Amino acid sequence: MAAGSVNSSPPSPENIRALIAENLVELPEDFAPDADLFAAGLDSMAIMQLLLLLEEQCGARIPMGEVTGENFGSTAAIARLLAAKSGSDGAGE
Repeated sequence: MAAGSVNSSPPSPENIRALIAENLVELPEDFAPDADLFAAGLDSMAIMQLLLLLEEQCGARIPMGEVTGENFGSTAAIARLLAAKSGSDGAGE
C-alpha cells in the first residue's frame, strides 16, 4: 500500500504486519497473524499511530471505544475489525 493512497478493500493480516513493521515496530516476515502484537512491542503510542495509518491507508475510521486489546492484539484481529467496518460503511459513528 503506497503512502497516501486509500484502499477500498480491507487489508489482510499480512498487509497489516507490513504496515506495522515499516512504520512502528520491527516484526519478522514470518510473524503469525494470531501472534501477540503487544508482546512484540506495540504500545499505546504505537496503537494511536496505527489508527492514523489505517485511516490514511484504508479510509478506516475506528471509534476509540473499539480500540481494545481484543481488536488490536494481533494482525488477524485488526483485519477482522477492518473487514467488519468496511461491511458497515461506518454506520453508527
